[in-house]
Amino acid sequence: MDYSLAALKLLCVQLKGASETPSQNALTLGGILFQRAWLQGILVSNDGDGRLLLDDGSGVIELCLSPDFRLRHWDSGMYVMVVGGYFVRHGETPMIKVHKMVDLSAFPDREAMWYLEVMEAYKLFYQPLIEEFM
Repeated sequence: MDYSLAALKLLCVQLKGASETPSQNALTLGGILFQRAWLQGILVSNDGDGRLLLDDGSGVIELCLSPDFRLRHWDSGMYVMVVGGYFVRHGETPMIKVHKMVDLSAFPDREAMWYLEVMEAYKLFYQPLIEEFM
C-alpha cells in the first residue's frame, strides 16, 4: 500500500467511476490516483465472519475486517467511518479492506456533516484535477 496516495473522501456512487490502472497497483478516478477510500455510512448487515455491508445513502459496499476489527462489536444500524483499500470486483459488490473503522453513532450530526465534507473535498481538490485531466 502506497501511503503517499491520499485516501479520497467519497460516496459509494463515486467509486463506481473508478478504474484500475495496470501498471501502478492503484485506481484512478478522473485521473486521480488512489488506493484507499474514506467512507461513512450505516452498517446494514454483519455476517459475523468479518464481512459487513455499509450503506452511505448512495450505494452499498462490502467491508472486509482484519482480525483486530473482528474483535470489536459491530451492529447493524451503527453509523461508522471507514478508511481502507478499495477493490473493484466485477459482478460483485465492491469491497473495502478496512484499515481504520470508528463508530460515530454517538455523534448524530456526523452524517449530515459527512455529505458536506465530501462535497467540499470534491469542489476544492478533486474537481479541478478531473477537469484538468479531461
